[in-house]
Amino acid sequence: MSDLPAVKAALKTQAVETPSWGYGNSGTRFKVFAQAGVPRTPFEKVDDAATVHAFTGVTPSVSLHIPWDRVDDYTELAAYAEKRGLRVGAINSNTFQDDAYALGSICHPEAAVRRKALDHLLACVDVLDATGSKNLKLWFADGTNYPGQDDIRDRQDRLAEALQAVYARLGDDQRMLLEYKFFEPAFYATDVPDWGTAYAHCLKLGPKAQVVVDTGHHAPGTNIEFIVATLLREGKLGAFDFNSRFYADDDLMAGAADPFQLFRIMYEVVRGGGFTPDVAFMLDQCHNIEAKIPAIIRSVMNVQEATAKALLVDREALASAQRSGDVLAANAVLMDAYNTDVRPLLAEVREELGLDPDPVAAYHRSGLAVLSAEARVGGQQAGWGA
Repeated sequence: MSDLPAVKAALKTQAVETPSWGYGNSGTRFKVFAQAGVPRTPFEKVDDAATVHAFTGVTPSVSLHIPWDRVDDYTELAAYAEKRGLRVGAINSNTFQDDAYALGSICHPEAAVRRKALDHLLACVDVLDATGSKNLKLWFADGTNYPGQDDIRDRQDRLAEALQAVYARLGDDQRMLLEYKFFEPAFYATDVPDWGTAYAHCLKLGPKAQVVVDTGHHAPGTNIEFIVATLLREGKLGAFDFNSRFYADDDLMAGAADPFQLFRIMYEVVRGGGFTPDVAFMLDQCHNIEAKIPAIIRSVMNVQEATAKALLVDREALASAQRSGDVLAANAVLMDAYNTDVRPLLAEVREELGLDPDPVAAYHRSGLAVLSAEARVGGQQAGWGA
């Protein structure tokens, strides 16, 4: 059996970053559904992130998305977050919501459009400087829809050139986190479609460039834990974007669609030495029909449960079964850990941290949802893309 005190100690050090955009209105491509009490400004998004941290104790940072979270003074926003017990986490760029980017951004065939996109990326590094953030997260919607639309190799050259310019601008303690997505909105050839492409670019750039694994960005049946294990082995796993998918990039609550997959991923993280601050555990979700804060709290709890089960795997018994070629015994070791009800263990961990053992119930009892709905009346509610 695993050392329970050590498991508890590890769980108390876990940190999950929440996304500012997860607190605002969001929806499908057909409809955005407005909810009462959602944030109207980036400062109110920070307030909600602070609320989640108050009830979970493990979400000390909040990701920002530029320009969705544009403010006049980012130093002021960072100071406000600090006052609320948070720090600013990853800065996410946006090169996919401008009319100029219909044919791509940094991979666009026109130099003027590429310059516009690069200027935005460099401005995001300025935001890192102002907020004290260490992570610049890059995802590109660039790609083509039809054979012959553009030259595939030329687009990779343009991509490499832009990434190099951004990399050169990073400070010594800053890093670039490159995300990939196998399709959407490009359907013929996406410019960063998989972990191998992201890894190849990061490898060429240097040690300050690492790969982001978004758990919703893979083809059905992809063995994501293999990707995680490989990137950890190569020292190139920089971050996770946790969410769930049934079909494509559904952005549902982490652990909702396939909790067993989340457990398998977290086991490879633990096995590969990735349970450290060097690997950022971030949520990237859109809560379209469910209440925002309870959904984010539940997602954090799902990540905690998967992590606890991964930490409970009897590594010695597993290694022994693997060495002897006992297939069923090896699988049984993993399944025993996965089938363990870790909720009482996590309740103990929360109580030892001075928290309510049931964060969702505690939030509902607090009445904060009603207070927010009453206080946040008027103005433009900040949603996905706002």
